[in-house]
Amino acid sequence: MHQIPRLGRRLGTVIGSLLVTLAASLVAITSTAAPAHADACYTWGRTLQQGATGADVTQLQIRVAGWATSGTIFSIDGSYGPATTTAVRNFQSAYGLGADGVAGPNTFSKLYALQDDDCTPIHFTWGEVDDVCFGGWPAPVSGTSVAQVKANLMQAMWRAEAIRHRLGDVPLRVTSAYRSKACNDRVGGASNSNHLYGRAMDLVPGSSASTMCGIARASRQSFAQVLGPGYPDHSDHIHLGIQSSVFHSASQCF
Repeated sequence: MHQIPRLGRRLGTVIGSLLVTLAASLVAITSTAAPAHADACYTWGRTLQQGATGADVTQLQIRVAGWATSGTIFSIDGSYGPATTTAVRNFQSAYGLGADGVAGPNTFSKLYALQDDDCTPIHFTWGEVDDVCFGGWPAPVSGTSVAQVKANLMQAMWRAEAIRHRLGDVPLRVTSAYRSKACNDRVGGASNSNHLYGRAMDLVPGSSASTMCGIARASRQSFAQVLGPGYPDHSDHIHLGIQSSVFHSASQCF
C-alpha cells in the first residue's frame, strides 16, 4: 500500500531532475550560440581590438570616426590602431557601455541598433544628402564616381550621428551635402569644395533644443573642417568637412 506514493515521489524526482537538466542545456545553448540575428546592413563576426586589420575594421571605423580625439585626423584605413581604440572607447562611454576600447558583442549590438538596413545611421537618410539643387546623384566632377561620393557621405552621416548624440540626441537638419558641379556653380560654391566629393555637409538646428554654436562646438571632435558663425558667409549654418588637415573657424562660438 505504500508503493504507489513512493513511486509517485520517485517519478516526481526524476521529472524534476530532467527539467533542471533541460533548463541548464538551454542556457548553455543560448550563451554559446551566434548573435540572435544577422544584421541586415553588416554583421561583425569577431571581436576587434588594437592590432586587428581587415574590412570589418574599416566598417567599424566608419561608424566610430565621429568619436575620435578632437583636433586630429581619423583615417579609415582598416587598421585598428591607437586612434581607433580611443574612438571606440569614447563611443562606448557615450552610450553607457564598458569603455575598454575593444569592440565586442555589446559594442556591435549598439551599432546594429543605430543603423538602418541600408547602413545609414538611423537619424539621417540618403534623401537628405543627395544633390541639393536637382536631387539624386548627377554626375560628380571628373575623376570621382557616384560610388565614391556615397562612400564619403556615409562617413559624414555617421560623424553627424555622433554630433547629434553628443548634443543629447536633438534633431539636426541637413541643408546641403553633395553638390554636382552644376549645383555647386549655381550656389557659388568654391571650385574645390568638399561638397563636390560628398565630403561635406551643412547642419542647422532641427529644433529649439540646439543652437548653431552648440553644433559647431560639438562638431570639432567629429570633423576636420568646421566653419560657423564668425567665418565669412557661415552665420546661418555649420559647414562640416572631411579633409586631411584640421581647420576650425567659428569665432562667435569658440
